[in-house]
Amino acid sequence: MWYGEYLHSLDDKNRFVLPSKFRQEIKKEKIRKFYFARGLDGCLFMFAEEDWKKLEERFKSLSFTKKQARFFNRLYFSGAYEISPDSQGRVLIPDYLREFAGIAKDIVIVGISDRIEIWDKDRWHKFYEQNQKNFEEMAENIFD
Repeated sequence: MWYGEYLHSLDDKNRFVLPSKFRQEIKKEKIRKFYFARGLDGCLFMFAEEDWKKLEERFKSLSFTKKQARFFNRLYFSGAYEISPDSQGRVLIPDYLREFAGIAKDIVIVGISDRIEIWDKDRWHKFYEQNQKNFEEMAENIFD
């Protein structure tokens, strides 16, 4: 549902405007809430409420008697933040999540099908440069 790569900047209140294609999808699907979480590889994850609830159920099913499951859930959910875009499609990134992702001003918003990733621009370019050359090899290893 979310696709593409978009360069944006945070305003003085640490908000960014969702890409117009995303705003159209939000309107079409009547999405009211999103959830931010600490992502993997140094980015932030942003899930529409329905996708967040599915993921939450999956994580809740992990056994709390297993140390790694407890630690993962603790770290993941302690950083979760519920947001609703304003009427202009602006979204606030809380300070603790901005710091986690190393975001200063310029960001890259990346649609990854069922989630949106928010990256610091420089961190995204570094990730992309390091990994794009292995794209075909990744495809060979993932798909049979």
